Amino acid sequence: MRRDIFQAIADPTRRAIITLIALQAMTPNAIADNFNTTRQAISKHLRILTECELVKQEQQGREIYYSLEIEKMKEIDIWMNQLRKIWEARFNQLGHVLSTMKKTKK
Repeated sequence: MRRDIFQAIADPTRRAIITLIALQAMTPNAIADNFNTTRQAISKHLRILTECELVKQEQQGREIYYSLEIEKMKEIDIWMNQLRKIWEARFNQLGHVLSTMKKTKK
């Protein structure tokens, strides 16, 4: 089952995991050490992030390391940039209206 990436990043723990592994690949145990939760809960979050292709797994000996999938993060960035442009245009329009109102009050 393929999950929605926005649903995956809606969870604060998963966002925190993404932030952790953005710096370096980590094992599930190393990730779990950063949270006040069970190793099983972290594994569930990692499974969801993996299903969304936001993180990738790499076997190194007996350990599995999780790292961030940059290309998938770019999808989120593209979507956010579209929203950012819409909101910037709205704020610019508001600024223009407020400027006009200020000039007419004088």
